[in-house]
Amino acid sequence: MKTIKMLSVALIVLFAQMSVVAQNAAMHQNHHTVKATITTTTFKVWGNCDMCKTRIETAAKAAGATKANWSDKTKMLSVSYDASKVKLMDIHKKIAAAGHDTDKAKAADKTYKALPGCCQYERGK
Repeated sequence: MKTIKMLSVALIVLFAQMSVVAQNAAMHQNHHTVKATITTTTFKVWGNCDMCKTRIETAAKAAGATKANWSDKTKMLSVSYDASKVKLMDIHKKIAAAGHDTDKAKAADKTYKALPGCCQYERGK
């Protein structure tokens, strides 16, 4: 009888331990996350004024940038984005679609000409 009790206790402990190990494995799988690959880069975007700055930064963020900062003095845009979700060329294209040429994408003439006069930069430079 004593042997049966000890065997029963041993089996209960064994099953309880297996259950804890299985739960830990399941939790590890469920909480496994992919770390974001945040990339920051800088490129040329043509524009002139504060309205251009707002339009350029808004377009970059609409394309998936998490941060965007354009300088009217240097004409350089610094953007941060998750490279696993966003393509840099998509940011260039979105800015061009808003009317501003970048060093890799040119705005359509019609879109550029629709910009306010103060925002029309000298093209081709």
